Amino acid sequence: MNIKDTAKEVFLAVAPIAALVILLQVTLARLPAEVFMNFIGGAVLVMLGLTLFLLGVNVGFLPIGEMIGSSLVTKGKLWLILVAGFVLGFVVTVAEPDVQVLAQQVDSVTNGSISKLAVVSFIALGVGIFVALALLRIFLDIPIKYLFIAGYILAFAVALFSVPEFVPVAFDSGGVTTGPMTVPFILALGVGVASVIGKKNASSDSFGLVGLASLGPILAVLLMGVFYR
Repeated sequence: MNIKDTAKEVFLAVAPIAALVILLQVTLARLPAEVFMNFIGGAVLVMLGLTLFLLGVNVGFLPIGEMIGSSLVTKGKLWLILVAGFVLGFVVTVAEPDVQVLAQQVDSVTNGSISKLAVVSFIALGVGIFVALALLRIFLDIPIKYLFIAGYILAFAVALFSVPEFVPVAFDSGGVTTGPMTVPFILALGVGVASVIGKKNASSDSFGLVGLASLGPILAVLLMGVFYR
């Protein structure tokens, strides 16, 4: 993907929001001129930043993720693939900006009783474990629907014993792990693994990997709520 195509995608994503705000400005909102100009400048910076970020993802993250996935399979050791999947899932999640924001909010709301480090650690552990399980699923060829059904049944069961305040945080944590850092790398890792083992549906397997990875932090934070009783 070249810079022109990337810039076009980003523009099409941001432009409708900017157009809506401009429409409200000239009809109903009537924001102060300084605030409105800050918004316009911010929209331009967002488009520029996202364009550069997505270029970096396509140039660096996706190829290296596929190469790591394929290289792990050629080693021929399943345990090594699962350990590497766990470590990579953990590290990429810690680096995810959305996870850091959520953890900081939880730390602020609870006045530090639930630390940012604890939230990030539990979320990253959940992602790491479920990335490993998702890679195992590719090798065992287990239908994704059964894992989702079992996973969410388990999640709702654990929610019954968790502190109620942790339930919405848990499901939010599943969302924040599908951010711009985590998803491209995990997708590429899954494609690399599935393509080398000769499966025809490598792309669908990698998408299932992301879905399962987002289930992990939900369970992890719910368990955290059980321990914080």
